[in-house]
Amino acid sequence: MNDDARLVAWVRGRVQGVGFRWFTRAKALEIGGLSGFALNLEDGRVQVVAEGPRQGCEGLLDWLRGDDTPGRVDGVTEMWDTPRGGYDGFAVR
Repeated sequence: MNDDARLVAWVRGRVQGVGFRWFTRAKALEIGGLSGFALNLEDGRVQVVAEGPRQGCEGLLDWLRGDDTPGRVDGVTEMWDTPRGGYDGFAVR
């Protein structure tokens, strides 16, 4: 059984202009085994795509919803899928 997963999360709140994408990358690297990216969207949200062990993706999602993020997170919408690959590390876009 393959325990790898793809997490796509949209984070809303005061998450742009506060280093949110960089801290997200640092957390993904700290968790280890994750690849993907964090991207500012035009509507003020940040999109986070993470692929790797499901437990690592769940850890990143818990962090996104927690109180240790920069700025202010008002909510996170998530979608789970099978990994697609094609990412080299975890990038800030």
